[in-house]
Amino acid sequence: MTHQTFETERLLLQPTLEQDADLILELMNTPKWIQYIGDRKLSSIEKAQQYIREKMMPQLERLGYSNYTIIRKSDKVKLGTAGLYDREGLDGIDIGFALLPAYERQGYAYEASNRIKQAAFEEFGITELCAITTPDNKSSQKLLEKLGLISQGIITLSNDDEELLFYTLKK
Repeated sequence: MTHQTFETERLLLQPTLEQDADLILELMNTPKWIQYIGDRKLSSIEKAQQYIREKMMPQLERLGYSNYTIIRKSDKVKLGTAGLYDREGLDGIDIGFALLPAYERQGYAYEASNRIKQAAFEEFGITELCAITTPDNKSSQKLLEKLGLISQGIITLSNDDEELLFYTLKK
């Protein structure tokens, strides 16, 4: 089954597949990922491939959307990920994003996330997006607000006691 890919002026957004394991391994081991999202304990390409197979692919097959690899058109470099997640403990579909440190603060996260938001509403029929972030992740909060999401206060997810900021956006 082929799944939709998306394009912006500078970027291609393709469903994350096993051949993106190198990116996933590097991204999920960056200090910011571990600090703000959590340690996924990926220590090898094989474990990254397994993570993609077990955590990303099932949602893609079930819903038609999941995690997308952000690729710069000009040189085909993989910059990070953005996606739509059916996350346990959240009502609604969660929009998320992460970039490798070298590509932060260049507008790529907004460009990719804005296109994913557009796809959510226009192509996937999603009527409400939500997002979570840690209170100390100020850059994530700014980007969520730039995307039009509105802070709804603090929540905690089931099986976790960490307080997270919760944002929503209706179509």
